[in-house]
Amino acid sequence: MACPDRQAGGWLAGESRWRIRGRGHERAACLGGAGRVQCACGVVTYVTFGGVTEKSHTGRWLVLVVRVPAEPSRHRVAVWRELRRAGAVPLGQGCWAVPDVPAVADRIARAVELAGRGAGEVMVLQAAGRGHADAARLEQLFTEARQADWAEFVADCGKFSAEIDAEIGKTKFTLAELEEEEQSLDRLRRWHRELAARDVFGAPGAAEAAQQLKGCAERLAEYTDLVFRAIHQM
Repeated sequence: MACPDRQAGGWLAGESRWRIRGRGHERAACLGGAGRVQCACGVVTYVTFGGVTEKSHTGRWLVLVVRVPAEPSRHRVAVWRELRRAGAVPLGQGCWAVPDVPAVADRIARAVELAGRGAGEVMVLQAAGRGHADAARLEQLFTEARQADWAEFVADCGKFSAEIDAEIGKTKFTLAELEEEEQSLDRLRRWHRELAARDVFGAPGAAEAAQQLKGCAERLAEYTDLVFRAIHQM
């Protein structure tokens, strides 16, 4: 089915109105870069969506209304996980909110795709707090969720440092162990980038998390030196 509003190159620029639906074989529309919605020529009906930049639209939100059949449950779980990765906060049954910024576009597109696979649909609505109290409450909910993310990250940094201490205490200075610790640090770095990208309002725990990650890198450098010296008998 051809999309009547498709423009050259398959992009709809500026603020477009879409309802993104999935019905088994139908392909859902995908969010593109800032200010764009990519048309995949699926079945689409009109609702509101627009791409934005973090700087100019930090007070605007996307509200996602998700409907996915209960069975098989794997589709609902997959959508839930992707929305969590986007940093979306639940507002009610099947209703989520996330700041309207480009950093979340790929995650939302993925959630839409996953809902379509389960014969479900996602409506993406553009919203803002009607008053200051509403806007502040949305920001508070989002920041609290990010603070919890940072707390979990800091805890894992502590586990990493404890593991290094344990290996040093056992004088376990092997290349295999070093590679394992390097992989663990790489995972922490990737996780930190993901958390920082969605921490739009700057949760208080971000600074401590950065320091903890730096400390982990320093501990790994220390352990690397010990492994090198042990192997080369220096």
